[in-house]
Order: sequence, then C-alpha cells, then structure tokens
Amino acid sequence: MPLTRLLRYDVYSIKFTKPYNEPEDNWDTMQGQEIYQAISANINSVIKGQEHAVRLLLAAFVSGGHVLLEDVPGTGKTTMAKALAKSITADYRRVQFTPDLLPTDILGVSVFDQRDHEFHFHEGPVFTNILLADEINRASPRTQSALLEAMGEAQVSVDGNLKELDELFFVIATQNPIEFHGTYPLPEAQMDRFAMRFELGYVEHQHEVAILSEQNTTHPLDAIEACVSKEQVVILKSLSAKIRISEELKDYIVRLSRATRDNPDVLNGASPRASLALMKAAQALATFDNMSFVTPEHIQEIAIPVLAHRLILNSQSTFSGISEKTIVSDILKQVAVPG
Repeated sequence: MPLTRLLRYDVYSIKFTKPYNEPEDNWDTMQGQEIYQAISANINSVIKGQEHAVRLLLAAFVSGGHVLLEDVPGTGKTTMAKALAKSITADYRRVQFTPDLLPTDILGVSVFDQRDHEFHFHEGPVFTNILLADEINRASPRTQSALLEAMGEAQVSVDGNLKELDELFFVIATQNPIEFHGTYPLPEAQMDRFAMRFELGYVEHQHEVAILSEQNTTHPLDAIEACVSKEQVVILKSLSAKIRISEELKDYIVRLSRATRDNPDVLNGASPRASLALMKAAQALATFDNMSFVTPEHIQEIAIPVLAHRLILNSQSTFSGISEKTIVSDILKQVAVPG
C-alpha cells in the first residue's frame, strides 16, 4: 500500500468526523485489512481499552457467527453493539428481552386485513442485518428458541412459509452472569449457536478517566458515522473465507475439539459446529492481519472464546470450582501444535 495512502488513513482514523470519501481514494478501493481497521478504529473511538474484545467481535462478525457478551452491567456491552451498527451502512434493530416477550415479537406476525380479506405478514426485528438481543436470558426458553433457526440457518419458518434472512445477519446477545432472579439460563442448543462468548471486563484506570472526560457533555457514540458500506462487509466476509488453512491446522482444530470430549471433567464437549466456527474465526483473524494463511497463533487466540461456552461440566467438576476456560487453556498446552 502506498505511503501516501497510509498517511491519509492514519489521519482518518484519528478524526472520525465523517466517512473516508476522498474522490481519488474512496470506499470502493479499500482492501480487506483496511475495512477491518476502519471498523475497529471507529468502535475503539467509543469503547476505550477494549481493543482485543473488538477484534473478537469483528472476527465473529466476519466469519458469519454470532456473539454472546456476558458481563456485569455498565461495562459497555450495548454501546459496543451500537458502535458496530453505526460503523456500517446496514440495518440495525434492538430487542429488549423481557419475561413477557413472545416469539412473534421477534419473528413477526400475520395480521388479517379486512379490506382485502387476506393475511399480511409483518416482519419482526429479526429481519435486519445486525440484531442486538439485549439481556437475552430474561426471556422464556420458548422465546429464546425463536432465534435458533435464524442463527443457525439464516432463515425463519412462519405460518408454514420459509423466509430467508439477509446475507449479512449478525446477532449480538448480552446477558448478566451474576443476576439470577427473573432470568432463564440459555439452553445448550442456543449456546452452541453462538460462535463466541466473551467478557469485556472493567477497563484500566486511565481508560476510565478518558471515558469520564469524553462523556462529560455528550456521548462519543453520537459523533461517529458509517465508515464502510454493507457491500464492503460482504466482500470482507468473502475474502476471509478464501484464506488458506493447511490440512495440518485443520487436524489441529479437530484435535482440540476432540480433547474437550475426552476430558474427564466434561460431560458434553465441543461439537463439530465448534470446530467449524474455530476455523472460520481463525481465517477472519488472518484477514485482519493481512495474511494469506492461518497460523497456529490465530487458532490459539480464539480457542477459549469459541470452545469454552459449549462445554458442559459434570457435577463433581462444577462443585470443585473448575471452569470451562481452565479446561480449554489446559488443552491448548497439552495438544501438540503442528510444526
């Protein structure tokens, strides 16, 4: 990439006042890594000290998976989702999950029109590009399951009809792990639909001070604008899918997943869907790093966010205080890395 281009990009990544749209160097000429950097920089201008979390979020987004953000209130889960949505010229909808929420509130409903004596389907919020399922564990399992088909197959079945979702469909769900009153645990089938689960955590002292300064009068989320188009994200997804991954690394991924199934502390290990999600997310990371192939480091970077939440531990391990993350971390140390 020419040096002049790098200089213009650096200036843009600092300002964030308007989309990068110079006549001689517009959005249409941006490459895969540049698209990622533009989105990442836009989000990081709002979310301070969460660069790695943003990288994980975009890896799931580009690889075609979905994300479950699990953390205590006030850490920026909803803000991160909004920042991603505002960074792209795509449709965005939010659903606040509550105990009285019905499946039709998400999928849509057919309403009888007395004028033409016919039923007309009114699309629900699932018919969008980016869907924020806020506090998803507050809805009943019946309502939670309304997203299963949409997340797994990018389609919904309503009134006996099959309706396809947009090619760019991404679910960001949030939940509070420390609050149990009025909540419903997500079933295993629902958890397996999420490509990743990770936490944001509390930011460092200097970042929290910066947050106070930036939000003293306004919110930085109000100032950001779209920096890439929906079509560019589709291109980025296509580029990611073409990243080369060797047979040795595919074998490495399967050995990691199978190790969770053979672990004595695990009642139910990672599924083949987990292996597939791990491979695709690793390809996305390689794209972000401007590499044409996946390395073992890419796989190791995302193994815990991809595999840990899919494990079901036996009761003895649970009472002993063993965590899913610890198991995956130990497996990464035990399974031999391809030379």
